[in-house]
Amino acid sequence: MNKLEKIQNEQVKPDIKGFNVGDTVKVHTRVIEGGKERIQIFAGIVLDIKGTGVGKSFTVRKVSYGEGVERVFPFYTPRIARVEVTKRGSVRRARLNYLRSRVGKNATNVKEAASARDVANA
Repeated sequence: MNKLEKIQNEQVKPDIKGFNVGDTVKVHTRVIEGGKERIQIFAGIVLDIKGTGVGKSFTVRKVSYGEGVERVFPFYTPRIARVEVTKRGSVRRARLNYLRSRVGKNATNVKEAASARDVANA
């Protein structure tokens, strides 16, 4: 088991942290089209964070043209350039599945974090 843990720890990048469930984020992903590479931004609310170690992933949901779109990102993939937090959310749940049934502005509204101290700690 030690060899397996050692290999997994080598794959873990410490720079993708600092966000939690309920936060509004912009995920900068690397997209390769033909021979060119570009950065594409997927902005939305973090619904949940699953798994541990190398298999850890997070789900981001946005509403695009009235249709809900969800995307699951592995935490430690080289396809993610960076994750930028635009707004901190204060939620009482580990998984925000109830946002899926909401429509319009309610689908993107999450209570904002109380103070600047929350932003500094994360």
